[in-house]
Amino acid sequence: MPDNQYILSLDQGTTSSRAIIFDKKGDIISVAQKEFKQIFPKSGWVEHNPNEIWATQVSVAAEAIAEGGLTGLNIAGIGITNQRETTIVWDIDTGQPIYNAIVWQDRRTSKFCDKLKKKYADLIRNKTGLIIDAYFSASKINWILNNVKEAKEKAIAGKLKFGTVDSWLIWKLTRGKVHVTDVTNASRTMLFDIHKLQWDKELLEIFDVPKSMLPEVKSSSEVYAKTATTLFASKIPIAGIAGDQQAALFGQLCLKKGMAKNTYGTGCFIVMNTGKKPVVSKNKLLTTIAWKIGDTTNYALEGSVFIGGAAIQWLRDGLGIIKKAKHTEKIAKEVKDSGGVVFVPALAGLGAPHWDQYARGTILGLTRGTSRGHIVRATLEAIAFQSYDVLKAMEADTNKSTKELRVDGGASANNLLMQIQSDIASTQVVRPKTMETTAMGAAFLAGLAVGYWKDIDELEKIWSVEKTFNPDNCQESKNRVYKQWKKGVKRSFSWDKD
Repeated sequence: MPDNQYILSLDQGTTSSRAIIFDKKGDIISVAQKEFKQIFPKSGWVEHNPNEIWATQVSVAAEAIAEGGLTGLNIAGIGITNQRETTIVWDIDTGQPIYNAIVWQDRRTSKFCDKLKKKYADLIRNKTGLIIDAYFSASKINWILNNVKEAKEKAIAGKLKFGTVDSWLIWKLTRGKVHVTDVTNASRTMLFDIHKLQWDKELLEIFDVPKSMLPEVKSSSEVYAKTATTLFASKIPIAGIAGDQQAALFGQLCLKKGMAKNTYGTGCFIVMNTGKKPVVSKNKLLTTIAWKIGDTTNYALEGSVFIGGAAIQWLRDGLGIIKKAKHTEKIAKEVKDSGGVVFVPALAGLGAPHWDQYARGTILGLTRGTSRGHIVRATLEAIAFQSYDVLKAMEADTNKSTKELRVDGGASANNLLMQIQSDIASTQVVRPKTMETTAMGAAFLAGLAVGYWKDIDELEKIWSVEKTFNPDNCQESKNRVYKQWKKGVKRSFSWDKD
């Protein structure tokens, strides 16, 4: 392949759309990013405008290409990675969404999910690997069909399409000609049998979703279509799709059984490669699909922490006690410890391994001596503790200790947080040279499909370590602080339940 060829990665996240162009060495040629509006119609509701998602994503793609001094002719392939579970339903005649995208954080279907748990918890868990929760797409689709005027009638008539964000972007990039997703995104809908790798008739009936709405499910690395939009000077192969956390696992090259990564983004997402057979969790983790390449499917265990970096955003935007997220490391170092302060950032309920939809955030241990530094440090500790809770559950499920945790995401740039994580988990924390591992994972998947990279061996030569954090030996202190944390978590349980 000529030297002037590159891979474009579209990284559509919860708060922003990004585009990153990678070269053959895995180096970044250019980056463009735009934030978009977060919509909160009611308490616990979170929405996005699908057209704004598309507009910001397509604009940053054009910006990244221009910034790199390139044209569409220089792009060998496009990889797409996206916020998962977020649900978009659109009219095939108009091409327009019939409602805002309901975001993965949204809790409006909690009571509906509670009813389903009484009857279908085991059935759904056995088929999908998921725990019934408002987090996933199925109940969101159900809500749209039952609350948007004429939606159910149109769905039955085959006039509506559903997609996670990847499907929406590909539909738009191909001008409505291609409606696909990949196995990783399908596995997060709660409508997909992860063992048979197909949409499940029984699940569709439970959630009252017509099969005609659903996209065709593909592997994570193949040419799905070529772009038809006038954005590019040529038709570019769309060749890689993976939900953001699976993309990060692949971008971190956690290719062997037992390898794990944590992405510190809006939430924290710990994913462990479990190989070619799914591991059924006994500790309230999710069994999910890591990726499918060719005929080979890899599975993973995942623990989702709903509020990770978003807790730092809340300190900035909600409380106003910091001006910028990057200031947290300096402020937290103003104190030697959190001074007994415990922050449980259950601002959108608690995810794995607790799964309490009604938990709410709590700050405990405040005294007149409590300073901004104590609260900020307690917030960093909370991010690390939530991640540690998931790691402990993974170790119990696999009966293996975690020797290494590969990290990425915006908050992983915080050295103090990474050291706290290493100390609390008593494991080595490894931060790669290229932090954009989610986008890189999508690029890797696309690049393999179009022959930009020959094979996995070539990818392994690209990945390198920037910094390693090793745990200290102060076990007594860690145990004492962790005990306080567990007390705080119990206080937050079911706070908002009627």
